[in-house]
Amino acid sequence: MRIAYLECFSGISGDMFLGALVDAGVSPQVFEQTVAGLKLGAKLEISRVVRSGISATKVDVWVDGEKDMPREEYWAKQDGAHSHGHPHDGHEHSHQSSRADCHSHEHGHSHAPTAERAGAPGAHEHAHSHAHRGMSEIRQIISAAAISESAKKTAISIFEALGVAEAKIHNMPVEQIHFHEVGAVDAIVDIVCAAVGAEALAVDEIVCSRLNVGGGTVKCAHGTFPVPAPATLELLKDAPVYSSEVQAELVTPTGAAIVKTLAKRFSAFPEMTVEKSAYGAGSRDFAEHPNVLRLIVGEEIVVTAGKTDSETITVLEANLDDLNPQVFGYVMDRLLEEGALDAFGIPVQMKKNRPGTLLTVLCNPGDADKLTHLLFGETTTLGVRRRDESRQILARRWESVGTPWGEVRIKIASLNGAVTNYAPEYEDCRRIAAERHLPLKAVMQEAARAYLARGEKP
Repeated sequence: MRIAYLECFSGISGDMFLGALVDAGVSPQVFEQTVAGLKLGAKLEISRVVRSGISATKVDVWVDGEKDMPREEYWAKQDGAHSHGHPHDGHEHSHQSSRADCHSHEHGHSHAPTAERAGAPGAHEHAHSHAHRGMSEIRQIISAAAISESAKKTAISIFEALGVAEAKIHNMPVEQIHFHEVGAVDAIVDIVCAAVGAEALAVDEIVCSRLNVGGGTVKCAHGTFPVPAPATLELLKDAPVYSSEVQAELVTPTGAAIVKTLAKRFSAFPEMTVEKSAYGAGSRDFAEHPNVLRLIVGEEIVVTAGKTDSETITVLEANLDDLNPQVFGYVMDRLLEEGALDAFGIPVQMKKNRPGTLLTVLCNPGDADKLTHLLFGETTTLGVRRRDESRQILARRWESVGTPWGEVRIKIASLNGAVTNYAPEYEDCRRIAAERHLPLKAVMQEAARAYLARGEKP
């Protein structure tokens, strides 16, 4: 399977993603034709730059003769130009040039226009009222674009992810979220080109690394916020993130929306045959930190003979040295009743040579809080350790077989379509044995015989 792997060791933004796509071989003409077809007065500038010694492709969007600038420079400019009022814009300017700029506001007043992309055209020149594009209008613009239907669908999905995040932050319906006219142009260009470029890359799947969100604080229209900014953080739910030594905003809302929509999974560097590596540049050049997004294209190596499904589970652990053994058995039953996937105890020798039990619970991540509260309420532990782990699992299914005493479910596990394990369901066999006054092992043996009589091979 041909994949593209995004290495976000310096975060991601819309322009970084476009730069990486061009560096990976997507024709600049594809983007230029896409932007021209949008008829929004925007143009692209594509250049080669160096970031901490790494040569990379930089993509800038020009609107009305101006292009982006770092967030800090933008706000310094606004502070000098609008001492009489507040700069009314979105809250996601950054050195990476995110261009979301969505915000809700009252219409019908005049103000100096601003844009999510710092330094957007006219940020200090015009004093007349400007249009604001809502989600419905943006959908219409994208739907009318001269691109494939699949690219339109992808672009709309990215924009809607951005709008939904902003709507939640501002506690209002997504259709009431508006993008400033200029900021919307920048965002539309980034997002539509991202959708078209991802399609032109012709890979089966885009995989993403964990994301370096940066650190410190960032100045926004609504005040100073810690990095990541509110909309970015909302978009990064369920994504693996971390913060490095760089005290700057590295992941922008547009970049986060692109990852949320295009990346099918998150992974460490996958086992693959590398075809090409490419670099898309951010706007700023940090000392000793390459401000680039790396995109690696190649064939993923899949060992089909041992292919299994993968899932994330939460492991809860507690050391118990003063719990009544009768209570321990009760707790085990309660854990399984409340949805634990498994629970078990291991004898351990604890401090001061006291014998104790290591209680381990496996559960779905969504059940972890509930089961942790159960452990605190039902045991004597003062602390519960928690970690998420990935586990490989065989495909499983249930079938029922008939015995002389009634139906028994058989749990069947398979690998690549071949049955590897099977077992009669204990509770079904226990119930029959109790009702019929039969040996439990006789019921289990009969259920297994009935299953094998079907011609199934273990």
